[in-house]
Amino acid sequence: QVQLVESGGGLVQAGGSLRLSCAASGRTFSGYGRGWFRQAPGKEREFVAAISWGGGATTYADSVKGRFTISRDNAKNTVYLQMNSLKPEDTAVYYCASAPSIATMRNPAYWGQGTQVTVSS
Repeated sequence: QVQLVESGGGLVQAGGSLRLSCAASGRTFSGYGRGWFRQAPGKEREFVAAISWGGGATTYADSVKGRFTISRDNAKNTVYLQMNSLKPEDTAVYYCASAPSIATMRNPAYWGQGTQVTVSS
């Protein structure tokens, strides 16, 4: 079985930064992409960022471009989301995901249980 576990969420003031981590345990598949989604209260889950297996390709939602950076360390089976210049609108539960490729991230094969990020002014 594959398990994804997020960490690094918390409460931060607007303009601050947080770094989320997601570690994978169990079997992992060569070539799989990794990504992040989020869901705010009363809203649908939305895509945030994704990264290819080799790390050479990344994609971001327009709302976070220039502020968030996704990266991965395959030796540690971990993907990261560095979040800078946080805004109250970034408040959400953030979910780690894995998909067969970065192109298929809209339908992840695996999900983490989520970590809460709260941004206040």
